[in-house]
Amino acid sequence: MKSPNFGLVAGEASGDLLAGLLLDGMRARWPELRAFGVGGPRMVERGFDAWHSSELLSVRGYLEVLPRLAQLIALRRKLGARMLQERPDMFIGVDAPDFNFGLEARLRAGGIRTVHFVSPSFWAWRAEKLLKLKEAADHVLCIFPFEPELLAQHGIESTYVGHPLANVIPMEPDRVAARERLGLDAERPVLALLPGSRQSEVKHLAQRFFEASAHVQRSFPAMQFVVPALPHLMQQLEAAARIAGVGDAVKIVIGQSHDCLAACDVALVASGTATLEAALFKRPMVISYHMNRLSLKIMSGKKLQPWVGLPNILCRDFVVPELLQEHATPQALADAVIDWFKSPTKVQQLQQRFASMHLDLKRDTATIAADAIQKILER
Repeated sequence: MKSPNFGLVAGEASGDLLAGLLLDGMRARWPELRAFGVGGPRMVERGFDAWHSSELLSVRGYLEVLPRLAQLIALRRKLGARMLQERPDMFIGVDAPDFNFGLEARLRAGGIRTVHFVSPSFWAWRAEKLLKLKEAADHVLCIFPFEPELLAQHGIESTYVGHPLANVIPMEPDRVAARERLGLDAERPVLALLPGSRQSEVKHLAQRFFEASAHVQRSFPAMQFVVPALPHLMQQLEAAARIAGVGDAVKIVIGQSHDCLAACDVALVASGTATLEAALFKRPMVISYHMNRLSLKIMSGKKLQPWVGLPNILCRDFVVPELLQEHATPQALADAVIDWFKSPTKVQQLQQRFASMHLDLKRDTATIAADAIQKILER
């Protein structure tokens, strides 16, 4: 068949990462394909024509989205019109369900085949998303093994493709090499701080994380702190570190989140994709989140499980601590981090559990996804 054209919209840094990996498989199948829409630097590196940056969709919460709601609605309307004009052979929405579902439904109604990559976490919260997903997508590419059976119960066609990150992250990360790349001392302990990739996350979490680091430093004076950051968040993070009194102790690097996780002994992580990355790197972690109180109240009312972090959801247990909202005090975060450093046996048990999880998620994602996409194209 001729090389197809694909429209894609990927939201945020995590969507850019997933879409970039997906494009690898698609490009191997169709070397001359064209892909265009909304994406980030990883997609652009793979020849993607980015009409707009994926950072435009970087927002979480209910109240937090309000100041940008009109802009996002206008962007979705504009994208829909342009996609209908371009008529790609398929549109693939990568994550960002609040934005993509409406766009997918419009394109599907206009005769364009639609695929959604990454099922919304309807099994954890917001079960009403299933109705919108059913309307929006011809097919869903699932990254967790239990999802296709659940989706089939609702008449939604899907394929389990494995989690792309499970193929990217090695089963046995090289801590020494990562520390060398980051300029860290191989003999001293390392705490990685990942307060999120959104400005709103950094606003709510960075100060807490850095103040927690100050407490950790008092117990472990030799501790090294490393923070991966997007370029536009550097100044905000540097200011928060200075205010917390750890500006000289914290090393903030552009990107390199995987090196930071490979290098660290323990990670303090904002709830989200980074928690799964930390688990795949077999690193003990403390998961935290803090957001606008009203947004949290709305979200809590839609919560279906006791866990928030992906490692805990996948293990069906609190294998790592979750400190959220008022519980996310600097002292509590520091105490939870210090507990990992003082519990080597518990760390070893956790690493074994994370290794099993890694194997469950490891599939030839790019090829399986390309197979599913080809079958839909050939209908």
